[in-house]
Amino acid sequence: VLPGISSEFQKSNQASWLGTAYLLATCTFTPLYGRLCNVMGRRGANQTAVFFAALGTLACGLSSNMSMLIAARFLGGLGGGGIYTTATIITSDMYSMRSRGLTQGVASVFNGLGMGLGGPLGGMISDRFGWRWAFLLQMPLFMLSFFLTSINLQYVTPGRSKNTKEVLKRIDYGGSATLLGAVLSFLLFLSNRYNEEHEWRDASVIMPFVLAFVLLATFVVFELRVAKEPMLAPFLLKQKIPVLVGINNFLVANCNFAIMYFFPMWFQTVPLTSASEAGLHLLPNSVSMSLGSMFAGWMMHRTGKYKKINLVFGFFPFIAAVSITMMKEDSPPLQQWLSIIPLGFGNAVVLQTMLIALLAHLPQSAMAVGTGFGQLFRGLGQVCGVGVSSAIFQSRLDAELRRRIHGPDADEIRKNIRHSARLVSSLPPRLQRDARESYALALRSVFIVAAVSTLLAYLVRLPARVFPNIGDFFLTWHPVLLRYLRRCLSINRRSRLQKVAQMLRNRRPFGRPRSIVTTKSKTKSQHRRLSQFLC
Repeated sequence: VLPGISSEFQKSNQASWLGTAYLLATCTFTPLYGRLCNVMGRRGANQTAVFFAALGTLACGLSSNMSMLIAARFLGGLGGGGIYTTATIITSDMYSMRSRGLTQGVASVFNGLGMGLGGPLGGMISDRFGWRWAFLLQMPLFMLSFFLTSINLQYVTPGRSKNTKEVLKRIDYGGSATLLGAVLSFLLFLSNRYNEEHEWRDASVIMPFVLAFVLLATFVVFELRVAKEPMLAPFLLKQKIPVLVGINNFLVANCNFAIMYFFPMWFQTVPLTSASEAGLHLLPNSVSMSLGSMFAGWMMHRTGKYKKINLVFGFFPFIAAVSITMMKEDSPPLQQWLSIIPLGFGNAVVLQTMLIALLAHLPQSAMAVGTGFGQLFRGLGQVCGVGVSSAIFQSRLDAELRRRIHGPDADEIRKNIRHSARLVSSLPPRLQRDARESYALALRSVFIVAAVSTLLAYLVRLPARVFPNIGDFFLTWHPVLLRYLRRCLSINRRSRLQKVAQMLRNRRPFGRPRSIVTTKSKTKSQHRRLSQFLC
């Protein structure tokens, strides 16, 4: 879709803002939906997200210039991130922790299918009917979603405000504004310095750079000291697991979006395939993401553990990024089609397990805020994945074109090649070869940065544990077992331990029961500690 849009408006160097504007709104306003779920209720927050996403999508299809399209993408991002966040919170409300991993895996299957099929479907629609219909044909889906939540999502959330004025007062406007300003200033700095090629001493480069750090510091101070209901909850920053999950989400999203955004461009500018065929190369990633989500959910449901699968499959994205980096024009078709599969599978396993890690670490009352916390770092990673990688890509592409293309009209030729990726296929043979080589090297730089990012994410996850203690975790969360224990309060200590052990063995809540409690192999001190915990 992007080449068609940039060619129609002749603004290829601004095409990255279409993704960046959406992700900017997503990362800035998604954390608010964690609070809105408590303030407006689950249905109100979800339908608010659907409304903004639908309105932004409709505006995209009706846009008459690039600036209007970028603004429409920002409007769609106000709701796009909230849809996923509210859906995750609703799932957490409806299912016990034992089933949550598997249930979230099923939801991630549809999320992965949507992300993977969006590329090929958008490319085919763009080739046949025009890029506008890639947006307009989504409207019936938004209407269906709004209707289904209206008739099915009826339960009441404790703490919900019925007064509209009270709802508006509880929104963290200051935090949202300062975070939006900080991220936007940083992106303007990247755009002015690398896309527009302004010098470092230029005011349009220095001012956004300084303003970004000032607003970021203001955001942190406001959230920690001023905001009554901050979207960046201070108590989460004091705990190891939420901080590690946040850093991991940032790095994983950075890698994932850098590759997903530029992977189809490689096929359009190096082997010179069509937009629809380039989009089809994202389909294996979609399938692998769905399988990875289901696999991770099933494994946690079955064993209650994540460490081994995270250590093994969490390394897959790095392998995929290295394989993509090594691709060439004459690479075997098998490598071109399958190199992205480990990326989708591994990232799905990682995000799935780390989400459960965060939820398992928090009390029920903090579920919504914790989910928004995780989505904040994930959204920031998505923005940086597109913004920073676009800056790297444009900088390297300009350098390679300058090294290869010379002559009286060289500046104009280089500008046209940078502004329109579709122009590469129509260039004379010699210029086309230079342009393809320049695009290949520029995209390789992006993929190398993505590989480094996913390797850092792997190292960050090493000290993290999902469940502090499987037995304590299950006793804390499972409501059926808690009711059973309350009925056992009048029974003597030894009988109580035996009954709990028998129930855990029969229900097989997480993993092998012997890892939780047994009747023969435990020492007296272990019995005493468990007895004191139960009492």
